[in-house]
Amino acid sequence: MNYSESAKKILHEVGETDNIQSVTHCMTRLRFVLKDESVVKDDLVKNIPGVMGVMRKGGQYQIIMGNDVADYYKELNKLGNFGTATPTASTEKRKPFDAFVDVISGCMSPLIPALIGGGMIKVILILLPLLGLLSDTSQTFQVLSFIGDTPFYFIPIMLAYTAAQKFGVTPTLAVTIAGVMLHPNFTAMVAAGNPLAVFGLPITLANYSSSVIPVLLMVWIMKYIENFFDKVIPTVLKSFLKPLLIIVISAILALVVVGPLGTYAGELLSTIILWIQSKAGFLALGLMGAFMPLIVMTGMHWAFAPIFLIASFQNPDVLILPAMLAANIAQGAASLAVSVKAKDKNVKTVALASGISALLAGVTEPALYGVTLKYKKPLYAAMIAGGICGVYIGFTGLSAYAFAVPSFIALPQFISETGSANFINAIIVAVASFVITFVLTLVFGFEEEGTTEKVDSSENVEAGSHDPKKVYSPVQGKVVPLEKVNDSAFSEKLMGEGIAILPESNQIVSPFDGTVAAVFPTKHAIGLVSDTGIEVLIHVGIDTVQLNGQYFESLVESGDRVKKGQPILTVDFDKVKEAGYDIVTPIIVTNTSEYVAVVAKDEMTEATPENAIIYVI
Repeated sequence: MNYSESAKKILHEVGETDNIQSVTHCMTRLRFVLKDESVVKDDLVKNIPGVMGVMRKGGQYQIIMGNDVADYYKELNKLGNFGTATPTASTEKRKPFDAFVDVISGCMSPLIPALIGGGMIKVILILLPLLGLLSDTSQTFQVLSFIGDTPFYFIPIMLAYTAAQKFGVTPTLAVTIAGVMLHPNFTAMVAAGNPLAVFGLPITLANYSSSVIPVLLMVWIMKYIENFFDKVIPTVLKSFLKPLLIIVISAILALVVVGPLGTYAGELLSTIILWIQSKAGFLALGLMGAFMPLIVMTGMHWAFAPIFLIASFQNPDVLILPAMLAANIAQGAASLAVSVKAKDKNVKTVALASGISALLAGVTEPALYGVTLKYKKPLYAAMIAGGICGVYIGFTGLSAYAFAVPSFIALPQFISETGSANFINAIIVAVASFVITFVLTLVFGFEEEGTTEKVDSSENVEAGSHDPKKVYSPVQGKVVPLEKVNDSAFSEKLMGEGIAILPESNQIVSPFDGTVAAVFPTKHAIGLVSDTGIEVLIHVGIDTVQLNGQYFESLVESGDRVKKGQPILTVDFDKVKEAGYDIVTPIIVTNTSEYVAVVAKDEMTEATPENAIIYVI
């Protein structure tokens, strides 16, 4: 793989260096914060070698690259030195929740490789004594133990650096304050338990090693402290007076106010998690297990990092990591089932590699974007299995005792010192998730790209039945990818994701059960809303508004109820063509932003009203 060439193409498609506010990466994604996302064309990015998919979420433009993401990031960083760039203010106003997710994931994602490395060392140290290969009293064990603990113990230091880049604080000053909170002398004072004060202000005796919230809050506050002193301190005094005042004031605030506040917030969060698990664990974990693939699609799975880190530092994790075990194994099993059943050699190869990645490394993006989301039914099978196993996890109280991405190799993270029951339950979950998903994928079948033949020929579809998460073709004709429509409003997807049809019939029908939202006075376009909330615009032809309704006959009115396949419009396409108009008909999901994914089946060649042409998730 030519990482350098792909990095250059990615940089070009996201608007070059001037459009980039910051770039980080997690296990599988490049995460851009762009000044203007509207200049990026998703389809062009997806066509770059190595790119598995894209996602706009939480104020980030995420490009899914798979296991080689670090290599792409390294080449990208050579082009713009983004790793040391201090973010500037974004010109795009974001929703509060999007901004929050962006901050959390942006600060936590760069830490994940170190945390996974340390977590896997802890997993190995659980396993080796059980196998009799290493004594837990040996010096080797003790040294490996503190090596594995190091990324977690010094999380405040690492987080201070990434948060400083995110908030625009001087990184060395932020790291200094995190160091104050971990200083050996302060730690010793806390351990001694004697009352402690500075300038008469009481200091809460709290241990900030492995903490997350206190340092995040403190660096955020330092942004305003630093900005204030930048404005009020004369330039001639700034070089020594500014760092002096920032360190002293920030350190005292951290020890007296912010640190304790963050600690209490972390304890409260841990208490809430344990309460949820004890009162409604089966429901919460069932939902988490089922919908984890969709959470991964949004890129928010690492935004949960503070939750399971806080939980695992104070108690074993009973929510996120156990749910990820069921979901990750399910993704791997679904991919392997596709590999077994697929006819195309390339599909077999991709599915096999993706399945192994999910099962052994817990990295599910290749399986999700390369296989299960692509063929839909394997994704449904994985979600069903994840939900069933999540319910079992909730009833049994499965707990994770070490931080690692759940997979078959990482199963020792569920070994408890108090007995074998927890580990046995983890094995049951992993095996059940694999078997249920594998079998369901084979039973459901799937449609390989480039063919209309079902892989599972035993699947029967009742006449007239349809899936409410699909948009069917409103007219018979040839499929045209939306980007090939000769109108930038559609080709650049300014109105939403969709597809286009070159009609071969004069009758336009409803693509689902729903309601007519609007019939344009010129009758060239109709807006519909499905019973499940999908908003679709059917725009018949390009610039046909100029015909003022000539050659069009509307069969419905605004507010009418319609059924899938019901005629709603007739058009004399021969006359429209004679008048000099392009008859290509875009079908647009206008509320695309409300969904995790809107996928057009533009690899098809022909479409009829019995064909689903858009999938909405």
